Amino acid sequence: MLKIRPNCEHCNKDLPNTSTEAMICSFECTYCKTCALDVFENVCPSCSGNFVERPIRPQREIERNPASIKRIFKPKDLKETKINSDMFKNTSPENR
Repeated sequence: MLKIRPNCEHCNKDLPNTSTEAMICSFECTYCKTCALDVFENVCPSCSGNFVERPIRPQREIERNPASIKRIFKPKDLKETKINSDMFKNTSPENR
């Protein structure tokens, strides 16, 4: 089950369960759309995978299965992430 993390790991923007701005990779690294698509160019700085929009857990389910309240804030080194993005951004995710 997804943890539904509450913030962008890079810029610390709030991303509550109802946010349409949340993007995740296959390891559930969580970033806002600006960081995921503009800063990291759709290449996760941790695993080099791609990002997808994080689903919103329905309200009736969020009460029984709450979203995480643990904030993860680990801003990335932009020089390193640029090297990573440049290496993988033109390779389709299934071939990375």
